[in-house]
Amino acid sequence: MLWEFGTIFFSMVLGKLFAHLIQRLIIAIPDGKIWARLKRNSFARFLSTLFALILAFTSKVLLSQWQQTPLLHAAIMLILVMCMIRLLFFALQPVVTKTGSVGHFLQIMERIFSVLVLSWFALYITGLWPELVHFLREQVIVIGVSKISLMTIAQATSSVVVLLVAAIWGSAIFERYLMRMPNVHSSMRVALSRIMRAVLVLVAVLISLSAVGINLTVLSVFGGALGVGLGFGLQKIASNYVSGFIILFDRSLEIGDMIEVDQYYGEVTQINTRFSVLKGLDGVESVIPNEMLVSGAVKNHSLSDQHVWVHTDVSVGYQTDVEPLLGLLEDVVSQVPRVSRIYRPIAYLYNFGADGLELRIGFYHSDPENGSWAVRSDVNRAIWRTLKEQNVEIPYPQRVIRMMNDRPSEMDQAL
Repeated sequence: MLWEFGTIFFSMVLGKLFAHLIQRLIIAIPDGKIWARLKRNSFARFLSTLFALILAFTSKVLLSQWQQTPLLHAAIMLILVMCMIRLLFFALQPVVTKTGSVGHFLQIMERIFSVLVLSWFALYITGLWPELVHFLREQVIVIGVSKISLMTIAQATSSVVVLLVAAIWGSAIFERYLMRMPNVHSSMRVALSRIMRAVLVLVAVLISLSAVGINLTVLSVFGGALGVGLGFGLQKIASNYVSGFIILFDRSLEIGDMIEVDQYYGEVTQINTRFSVLKGLDGVESVIPNEMLVSGAVKNHSLSDQHVWVHTDVSVGYQTDVEPLLGLLEDVVSQVPRVSRIYRPIAYLYNFGADGLELRIGFYHSDPENGSWAVRSDVNRAIWRTLKEQNVEIPYPQRVIRMMNDRPSEMDQAL
């Protein structure tokens, strides 16, 4: 047993050391889609158990030539289980987390799953598992006219969890495949991924319940109650879900559009089945219910064309020669960096003001997601420099005040 304990200890230590060395070699490799994922700590944890498994199995083969190795055999099975658990959670990282990194939630789930699996393994090794199964089958819960044992509930729960994880994992892989198809519209890709996830989750629940012998006709009662609930209290939620699929299928909105709805203005960053996320130019994100985007008026600045029209006004004196000045302002504004080169700016005299001639200079820019205030400021500065260079007077309100005679009038004297 001392030889076996020593073999297990050194296998774990050397496995962690080998994994650390290989991880350092992988980190030195330039970034790539595959190598970036292998640089995570979760992959190093999987490598440590894998190397420990290989070393323990090799040591068992060698030690079995001279002695019995029951403890080492049990340790190999235990390390194999741990290796499979870590491989499973390493593969689930891109599905559970957005960035692919190991989050606190995923670590807790891995520990809970490890404790459950290792507890089952301990019960199986000690021979207590059949007795526990018999005890769970004897414990029956009466629900109406039906009787359900604790073993059936445990099997149904475990099968639902496993199949749900597999369904979410499969839908995430399908979504990634869809997002890499440039020929498919972005809204259609999002809609197909949402439908696939809902279908896979529904199929997973139905298969898991039928696998443990639960009659699916009992779900008809739940379906009727759900319909009544949708008709009374959940109609807004159902309306938002239906509106989400309408938005995705009719392509009235897509990710990246600059829209204005109610008092909100910004870029559409997410289109979910219940709500959409609108990121304003100040960085604040607004959660907009999909029903508002379907039933209300939405101003889309980039539905079919990214070019947005902006104008600015300036007044010049009445003695100014307007004809050459209008062409000069058009040339100057067209040189501003964010002004569109496809559509030429237009300058025109649109009003005879009280203090001077009022000119309007209109132009297009093709990046509404960056806002219009900055490009308007650049255009105003360019116009200001041009007017100063051309010695053009920019009038300001002037009024002539005439002071009446302080002496009393003839009527006042008569009174």
